[in-house]
Amino acid sequence: MNLPWHLYVMALLYILAGINHFRTPGMYLKIIPSYFSNPKLLNILSGVAEIILGSLLLISATSHFAAWGIIALLVAVFPANVYMYQNKKASFGLPRWVLILRMPLQLVLILWAYQYTF
Repeated sequence: MNLPWHLYVMALLYILAGINHFRTPGMYLKIIPSYFSNPKLLNILSGVAEIILGSLLLISATSHFAAWGIIALLVAVFPANVYMYQNKKASFGLPRWVLILRMPLQLVLILWAYQYTF
C-alpha cells in the first residue's frame, strides 16, 4: 500500500472513535439531540460506520469512497455539536469557547477527509 502516513492517522482515529461508541456508549447517547428517536441505534450505527469507514481508508481501492462516507458522517453528526452547545447536560461541563470551537473543527475534519476523495 502506498498511502500517505496521515491517512493512516485518520483511519486510526475513526476506528478508535468507532470502538469507543461501544466502550462508553453513555458519552455518545448524552450528546444525541432529543429530537432524534432511538439514540441507542444511532450510536451503534455511527460507531459501526466509523469503524468500517476508517478500515476502508486503509485500502487504496476504497479510500476515496471511505473519505466521502466520512464527510457524510461528519455532516450527519454535526447536530450533536450544536446540541452540546445548547444543552448544559450534554456539554460535559466544557467551557463555552470549547463547545463553539468544536463546530468549525468539524469543517477542518471535512476538509481533511476531502483531500482523499480523488
